[in-house]
Amino acid sequence: MSKIWLIILASGLGTLLFTDPGAAVTAMTNGSAQAVSLAINLVGVYGLWLGLFGILERLGAADRIAKLLHPLIRFLFKGIDAQTEKYITMNMSANLLGLGNASTPMGIGAVTRMSEGRKTASQNMIMLVVISATSLQLLPSTVIGMRATHGSTAPADFLIASTVATVLSTVVGIALVKLCGRLFPDDKAEARASAGVGKRRRKRVAPALLRSARSRKP
Repeated sequence: MSKIWLIILASGLGTLLFTDPGAAVTAMTNGSAQAVSLAINLVGVYGLWLGLFGILERLGAADRIAKLLHPLIRFLFKGIDAQTEKYITMNMSANLLGLGNASTPMGIGAVTRMSEGRKTASQNMIMLVVISATSLQLLPSTVIGMRATHGSTAPADFLIASTVATVLSTVVGIALVKLCGRLFPDDKAEARASAGVGKRRRKRVAPALLRSARSRKP
């Protein structure tokens, strides 16, 4: 993905430099200034919610949230351990508050624990990616902060539409993952992958054994 963004950036910047060098320099300068200004303004938003997360974790509220979401997480994610469940709980909590960047480390931790010894993505891993991508948000704090930063007089007036849209997209995504999970179970997919690996290994090993046997003949 980084290579794709680099190609897009280089091609756009190169075209602008050839067509209008002055506009290219102005765009780069203004863009850099706006990026720094936006980052500084969002520090307050992220500082507030990340600090709240830290306080909740110290007070043990994270465990209470985990207990509250336990039935839902157990329905969506089969066969996970307690630590993975905690990562998923914090990931979903951050997404509910619109903190996509804050939820990413928890999501990576959960996927890492679920991917032990696997060569393909499991249904649990796909489910987490879909839930994170659809991003059910009750309070999209990042978007509200960006709208307020850019001078919106009513930065939260989209809240109802955003909630309805993210609820519908999350429900549809979960339903499709569950449907695909029934059509293509993890155990069968893993068995096919293992069988394919075994066949490839046998194909590689058989010629080597034959050459070894021939070399031992007098």
